Amino acid sequence: MPRTLSGNAVKGALMKIGFIGLGNVGGKLAGNLLNNGADLVVRDLDPDQAKPFLEKGAAWADSPAELADACDLTITCLPSPAACAAVMEGEDGILTALGPGKIWAEMSTTDATEMKRLAALVEATGASAIECPVSGGCHRAATGNISIFAGGDRETFERMLPVLTILGRRVLHTGPIGSASLLKVMTNYLATVNLVALSESLATMAAAGVDLSTTYEAIRISSGNSFVHETESQVILNGSRDINFTMDLVLKDIGLFDTVAAENGVPLAISPLLVQLFEEANEVYGPREHSPNIIRRYEDPTGLDIRAPGFPAEIVDDEPPERGREVTPRRA
Repeated sequence: MPRTLSGNAVKGALMKIGFIGLGNVGGKLAGNLLNNGADLVVRDLDPDQAKPFLEKGAAWADSPAELADACDLTITCLPSPAACAAVMEGEDGILTALGPGKIWAEMSTTDATEMKRLAALVEATGASAIECPVSGGCHRAATGNISIFAGGDRETFERMLPVLTILGRRVLHTGPIGSASLLKVMTNYLATVNLVALSESLATMAAAGVDLSTTYEAIRISSGNSFVHETESQVILNGSRDINFTMDLVLKDIGLFDTVAAENGVPLAISPLLVQLFEEANEVYGPREHSPNIIRRYEDPTGLDIRAPGFPAEIVDDEPPERGREVTPRRA
């Protein structure tokens, strides 16, 4: 269940909030706002996605422009930079309804250059722009325990902070527009490195005859442990492989990171191999296959069955709810 904080915590932060994109992550973030007393307007290409929100008191907008016109804060959480551009720049797009005093917040994982371009268009209307990608998985988005990177000027960040501390537990102001997008694709790259390394480790131990439940615990209590192991390894071993993330989204994110490195002259070794690996996986398993099923690259040619009893089909956040707060970088 989404976290509920006492006293209708969103009230008084921003009068009315609009949310476009009610998918795996966006729907959970919007649910937290609604649970905490937000005056919420929603929109999604699939109207069925909005039904649970409308039943709980949210309003529906017939277009992005209608939503942005009605709201002080417009949040987008969409699957790709192209989708965001269409919602922003279309004939009935968000940009047509922005003006002084309004804020546009992008919560998708997107390209930093594209984020800067759209932010400039927003600011030309007199409105403010901020990027707020999230990290920590759908299970933490559902409880409000997710982490948020926020890129933009400090004044806009402080106006957004009361809302961001409802949506997430740890909020990091990363600097100017573009910085949060860069850090987000970096963290997704690191998560993908972990996922592939864990898949290879589990497959190798299975091939060597080591019990996979014991393998899981050995990794968990050792220097080899990671957030990805404690989440994605469990759904791999269960066999569901369902982490609410798909092959095409992995390829998008690691592709963005690889492009950043190339544009800045960093001669990476692992990143190009990862991109190639997931390009092949998208072709073989399909772009909408669960991303942890990259384990099939090791199961299929070996005939191994990388499963073990006692692991959950999905990850549920069991951490106690905690009011969000700003995290500040260490300084000398």
